[in-house]
Amino acid sequence: MARRNRYIFTLIIALLAWLPLASTAVEVPAVGTMEVLFTPWDDAEGALLRAIGAAQKSLRVQAYLVTSRNITRALTEAHARGVRVEVLADREMVTKGSNSLVPQLHAAGITVHLETRYAAAHNKILLIDAEGEAPVVITGSYNFTFSAQARNAENVLILRGNRALARAYLDNWRRHRDEALPYAEALLP
Repeated sequence: MARRNRYIFTLIIALLAWLPLASTAVEVPAVGTMEVLFTPWDDAEGALLRAIGAAQKSLRVQAYLVTSRNITRALTEAHARGVRVEVLADREMVTKGSNSLVPQLHAAGITVHLETRYAAAHNKILLIDAEGEAPVVITGSYNFTFSAQARNAENVLILRGNRALARAYLDNWRRHRDEALPYAEALLP
């Protein structure tokens, strides 16, 4: 009897652990447009810079690594022209990566939170005007680095005009931001 109870208890725990994962799946309609780029052949960085330059109200970034001077400059310029720019980054890559430009974004007055919960906060996402009528979701394997454009085989997917998709990504971005630490707090010893 004890063996059976242990089995049932283990099964219940396994099911409970699985439930939160199952409940996060979101199915959205395929609407809007899609632009697909592959590096090193396509100018993915140029496409990202144009999209950042077109942001009107908000720009949310979720990045594993940011070393691209061009992307950092574009984010800083968007912030300077009044676009609300917020960045989530992997703490380890910011603190241990000597080329990280996330400190520069923070110094420019951009809100930065660092993710500490995961072995790697490996998302590469830009959400542009996610709450507006014409949201843009950018994702793919592309880190925001020079190497992603010039040296690596990467992909970028730019999805425009799908409000349900933007909402799903925004909800996930907020969930990660709520778990992350503000930049200065995350750097405390």
